[in-house]
Amino acid sequence: MNVLLINGSARRKGNTSIALSEIARQLEKHGLTTEIFQLGNRAVRGCIACGQCQAKALGRCAFDDDVCNSIVERFAQADALVVGSPVYYGQPNGALLAVLQRALFAASHTMQNKPVASVAICRRGGATAAFQTMNMMFEMLNMPIVTSQYWNIAYGREEGEAAADVEGMQTMRTLADNMAWLLGKIHADGKPNYPEREEWQPMHFIR
Repeated sequence: MNVLLINGSARRKGNTSIALSEIARQLEKHGLTTEIFQLGNRAVRGCIACGQCQAKALGRCAFDDDVCNSIVERFAQADALVVGSPVYYGQPNGALLAVLQRALFAASHTMQNKPVASVAICRRGGATAAFQTMNMMFEMLNMPIVTSQYWNIAYGREEGEAAADVEGMQTMRTLADNMAWLLGKIHADGKPNYPEREEWQPMHFIR
């Protein structure tokens, strides 16, 4: 089974990378395959609500000039997802939110039911708000949220400091253990065993 980890930091070797690498190493101890996808520092688009991904059943974003569709392609191959972000003003990296909103809307069918975890890295505060913001997306897609012994948070400012957060690194390993356990339960029979659900009944409050 494959776990996709998205590094929402522009810094390739920063503290978000340290946290995700700790998770990846622990997942690999359980026999899982991992890939850490670096968002990078190139510009990304926000969603313009054109609706073309849905109207034309593209299965991908209509715009193909940034990393969004590279992430969409990886969604289809992943059995689980981990998303990590530094904290900016009590929020995840705006570029990460922009690209995830597009990718998840365009390819939500490929992510339904797959376990997911969010990870927030901060200097001092704002991590819980950023952590909750990321989870909001996944809770709308029937994706089981993987927890740990604490909120999935690690602390560090300068590059490399998160490695010294002993409890934070343990939290990352426990997250990985819990994700491996959940994936084992879901795929116990050799194929995904997801719950049956009612058909969605959307209701708009303004008529």
